[in-house]
Amino acid sequence: MNTLLLFGIPGGPELILILVVILLLFGGKKIPELARGIGKGIKEFNNAKASIQQEIDEGMKVEEAKKDK
Repeated sequence: MNTLLLFGIPGGPELILILVVILLLFGGKKIPELARGIGKGIKEFNNAKASIQQEIDEGMKVEEAKKDK
């Protein structure tokens, strides 16, 4: 059984509690830096994903060209 199903998706009170804990741990001044870091990480991940997808597409085109010959 999937353990995530046992916990469920956090609702309103749980999200508020999580935000309060993050605020207490990092403080108000560190949160923008944390958010920037997360944003940069997501951007790098998406760039890497697009690069890999492009390489796969190019490889498939090469294979199709070999089959057509």
